[in-house]
Amino acid sequence: MYAWIWRKLPFGLAGKLAGSVLITAAAVALLWFVVFPWAEPLLPFDDVQVTQDSGTPGGDGGVTGPDAPGDEHDLPYDTEQNNTPPPSPKK
Repeated sequence: MYAWIWRKLPFGLAGKLAGSVLITAAAVALLWFVVFPWAEPLLPFDDVQVTQDSGTPGGDGGVTGPDAPGDEHDLPYDTEQNNTPPPSPKK
């Protein structure tokens, strides 16, 4: 098929290269602006369900935040240091 298209494009090598680029750009534009928007609702990529241990979507997960069980990670830096403003320059 590609050989047939290459043979049918006019104007020698330069015309064939330019025609190939135009055909490729038209195919990409057709896919990007027509086919993909049409197919997006049919695809399951945003059908996300997050469940807790209870198995119900969005159920009460219990304790959250820094005191949550299983969150005993030691940070390799001081978090209080990041909350202090930088010292002002002295004149």
